[in-house]
Amino acid sequence: MDILQVNHLKKYFSSQRAVDSISFNLSKGSIFGLLGPNGAGKTTLIRMITGIFYPDEGEILFEGSPFDPKNDITHIGYMPEERGLYKKMRIGEQAVYLAQLKGLSKQEATQKVKEWFVKFEMQSWWSKKVEDLSKGMGQKLQFVTTVLHEPKLIILDEPFSGLDPVNSNLIKDEIYALARKGSTIIFSTHRMEQVEEICDHIILVNRGQKILDGSVAGVKQQFKENLFSIGLEGTGNSSSTTAKAFEVVGNKEGSLIVKIRDGYRSNDVLSHFINEGQNITAFTEILPSLNDIFIRLVEGTPLARQFQPTTA
Repeated sequence: MDILQVNHLKKYFSSQRAVDSISFNLSKGSIFGLLGPNGAGKTTLIRMITGIFYPDEGEILFEGSPFDPKNDITHIGYMPEERGLYKKMRIGEQAVYLAQLKGLSKQEATQKVKEWFVKFEMQSWWSKKVEDLSKGMGQKLQFVTTVLHEPKLIILDEPFSGLDPVNSNLIKDEIYALARKGSTIIFSTHRMEQVEEICDHIILVNRGQKILDGSVAGVKQQFKENLFSIGLEGTGNSSSTTAKAFEVVGNKEGSLIVKIRDGYRSNDVLSHFINEGQNITAFTEILPSLNDIFIRLVEGTPLARQFQPTTA
């Protein structure tokens, strides 16, 4: 079941199309990467999903029904990139207050906050003020206030900003745990390696339009360039650097990098080196990183121009 359906959503500011007919679906329990360069329309899209902005055209369905900000917002947790906490308010009091705004009783809220503070080793922070926290500490607090009411849909905008590796892993583990429990997560970041590691599915938006939509594995397969790394004993001693099936395009860490020609398969490459009497120690396909794909599409390289966006 899709928890969220976005159908041909549009939002205009004067003559600018901030979001231009974007559509996508989110399945329950998925971790979804929302990607795009600065000014692509990601924040505007998030603000419509959270009811901060109303779309000019299109519709949002939450659990199969038209999105109702007044009622559905209690099932959404939104962690913005910029810290959205009251600087002068004490941390424990603020976390309890925000949980009550999401529908928890004061007793339930206090219990949940204490459980999360123990989990994140924040017990000693209870009486501190937000303005006294470092950026990393504030980020942990903001994550807790976003998820402690167990929302069905969680939106995290740059959740690892300011965090050290230990606390980044702590947040990452909780993201996985929330997804396993059934929460759907929209993860927006410029860190492509984090998207590649965490997300099941991604969309890429640019200039208000969706230009890519698919699973992480599927997208990488779609943009592969038939490159393989082949480890040989005595790498570089091959009798030829080119063949009918492939050409050698480089060396990397003691292996040859080969590009398979159209109409040939990886088995043809292996057969070539076996027939040469080479001892093959490794053979691995080289897939493009999401960062490479992102740059190709956004910068409008020939590969990007050939790509046909997924239509809804």
